[in-house]
Amino acid sequence: MNITIENIILIGSVLLLISILAGKTTYRFGIPTLLLFLTIGMLAGSDGIGGIHFDNPKIAQFVGVVSLNFILFSGGLDTNWQSVKPVLKEGIMLSTMGVLLTAVGLGYFVYAVTDFDLFESLLLGAIVSSTDAAAVFSILRGKNLALKKNLRPTLELESGSNDPMAYVLTIAFLTLVQFPEKNVLSVLPIFVLQMVLGGVAGFLFGKLSKVIINRIKLDFEGLYPVLTIALMFMTFSATDFIGGNGFLAIYICSVYLGNQNLIHKRTIMRMFDGLAWLMQIVLFLTLGLLVFPSEIVPYMGIGLLISLFLIFVARPVAVMISLIPFKMKMRRRFYISWVGLRGAVPIVFATYPLLAGIEKAHMIFNIVFFVSLTSVLIQGSTLSIVAKWLHVGLPENAKPLSPTDELLSEHPKAVMREIKVTESCPVVGLKIVNLNFPKNALIAMIQRDGNYLTPNGMTEIEANDKLVVLTDKLEILEKVYDSLRLKREKREDNDLE
Repeated sequence: MNITIENIILIGSVLLLISILAGKTTYRFGIPTLLLFLTIGMLAGSDGIGGIHFDNPKIAQFVGVVSLNFILFSGGLDTNWQSVKPVLKEGIMLSTMGVLLTAVGLGYFVYAVTDFDLFESLLLGAIVSSTDAAAVFSILRGKNLALKKNLRPTLELESGSNDPMAYVLTIAFLTLVQFPEKNVLSVLPIFVLQMVLGGVAGFLFGKLSKVIINRIKLDFEGLYPVLTIALMFMTFSATDFIGGNGFLAIYICSVYLGNQNLIHKRTIMRMFDGLAWLMQIVLFLTLGLLVFPSEIVPYMGIGLLISLFLIFVARPVAVMISLIPFKMKMRRRFYISWVGLRGAVPIVFATYPLLAGIEKAHMIFNIVFFVSLTSVLIQGSTLSIVAKWLHVGLPENAKPLSPTDELLSEHPKAVMREIKVTESCPVVGLKIVNLNFPKNALIAMIQRDGNYLTPNGMTEIEANDKLVVLTDKLEILEKVYDSLRLKREKREDNDLE
C-alpha cells in the first residue's frame, strides 16, 4: 500500500496508537519499547502485514534529524549541571576518545572479516560508534533505574554529547570513501571546525535564548514552548549554516537553559518531555518502515558477528582506555561498557551513504540496522539485571528523583513559610525569574492587598507582598532568604508544616 495524502493521517495515528498501547503492555515484561516501535514499523512495511511501501532515505533522514533535535534538547533540559559537573571530564572523554576508539576498533574488525575496503569498514564503524541518546534516555528514565556514584549522569552525558563525534566521523569517512585519494589528515580541519563552532554556538544561543524567553511577553502560556522550539531549530540550523555541529550546539544550549530560571519552565519541560517521546516513536516507526526485513536476512550472520564484537570487545576496550586517567572501580567501568546502546542514531547516520550513492550503501544500512536491533534487544533488556549483578544499582526505596521528576512532581512540599517583603527590600520591583530562586523551592502564592495571586516568572515583587514559599527541606530556606536578600534578623517568620 502506498502512502498518500488521503491516508497518511489515518495510518500514522493508528501506528502511533498501537505503539503506545503495545508499549504499555510489553514494558511489564522487560521488553524495550523502542524495539517494539521498530518492530511495528517493520510489520507495517511492504514486507509485513501492513503492506506500506516506504523507500525514501531522504525523508527518513529528515525525520531522523528533526526527531534527534527534540530528543537531544529534551535530554539536555533534564540534565542537572550540579550532577554532571563532577563527571564532566569522564563524559567528555567517553564522548570523544571513546567514540573514536570504538569506530577504529570495530572498523578494523570489519576490514578483517569482510570484503569491505579500509575506508568502507571505518565508515561502518563510525556509524555505530556512538551510544544512542533516545535509547539511553528512554530506558534509564523509563525504568527509573537508580545507579551508584554518578553513573547515571555519566551515561546520560555521554549519550547526549557523543552523537556529534559520531556524525563528524561518519561524514569524514564517507568523504574518504567517495574520494580515496584524500588522506585522513585532510578531514581533520573539518572535525575541529565542527566541534569548536558547535560548542561555542551552543553556549551563545543558550544565553540568547534565555534572554528572549524571559524578556518577551507573550499573551498565552502555551506559546512559550512554541517559542522554545523555534529557538531550538534556530540554534541547530544556524550552527550548521556556519559549519558547526548542530547536534552538539542544541545539546549544550539545552543543558544551559535547563539549569537557568526561565519563564514557565515547568510548562516548557512538560511539553518537551511529551514531544521527545512522540519523536522517539515517530523516528523508530519511520526507520522500521524504511527497512526491508527480507534484505536483512542475508546479512544476519555477519551482522551478528559485528554486533557481538561491538558489544563485548570494541566498546569495552574503548571505555577502559578512555577511563584510564580516572579513578573508578572496575565494575562501574564494565557497566558503562554495557550501556553502549545502539538505536535510531546509527540507522539515521546509515542513510547518509545511501543518499551519497556509494557502492556498498545498502549492505552497510542493513548491517547497521541489525546491529542496532540486537543492541537494543540484548543490552536494553538487561540493564537492570546487569546493574544488580555488578552491584552498581541502588535499592528501590533509595532511588533519587531526577531534576524533571522533582520539578514536575505534584506532591506537596514538606515545609511552607510566609515571608513578608518590606519596602526597603532590594528585590522590590524585580521579576521572580531574576531572583535566582533555589530550584527545589517555589513561590506558590503571593498575598497582595488582601488578595492571593498565583505568580509566574514574569510577576514583579512589590512592597508589602507576603510570599508563600514551599520547599522540601528546612536548610533550603537559607538559600531562599539569600535570593530575597533579606538580613538574618528578618528571618524570624513562623514555619507552617
